[in-house]
Amino acid sequence: MSIRIESPRQDQVIHLLRQSNEYTLALYPAESAYLLNIDELDAPNVSVFVARLEAEAVGMAALVERGDGTAEIKRMYVTAWARGHGVASDILNALHKHAVLRGITAIQLETGPLQPKAIALYERHGYVRIPNFGQYVGDEFSLCFEKRLG
Repeated sequence: MSIRIESPRQDQVIHLLRQSNEYTLALYPAESAYLLNIDELDAPNVSVFVARLEAEAVGMAALVERGDGTAEIKRMYVTAWARGHGVASDILNALHKHAVLRGITAIQLETGPLQPKAIALYERHGYVRIPNFGQYVGDEFSLCFEKRLG
C-alpha cells in the first residue's frame, strides 16, 4: 500500500468522497454532516492523503492547516472492503509525520457518536476527547478529539 498527498480532483478520489458522503448521511442528519467539498479540499492549506492498494484508491483523509500551528483532520474515509486492514492507521501515521514536518503542534478532529470504531482508532493513536469547538459546538452528533504532537 502507498499513501501520498494527491489532488482531490481525480476520479477515484471523487468516488471516495461520494462514498464518504453516502456513509455519513446514512448515519447523521445533513445539518450534522460537516463535509468539505472538492473546492475546499483543493485549497493551498489542505493536504489530501490518499491510500492506494496497487493503483486503486481505498482510503483518504485531509489535513487542514489553520495557520496557527494547529490543524484539523477532515474527510477521513476508508472503503468498506478495506476496513480492518490497517489502512486508516497507516493514513493517520502518514498524516502525523507530515504535520510534524510542517510544524503543526496539535491536530483536532470531529467524528460522530455512531462511529465507535473510528473513535477507538483515534484513541489508539493518542487522541483525547475535548469540548466541541467551532461549528461543532452544540451538535449532539459531534464528538471532538485532539492530539498534541511532540
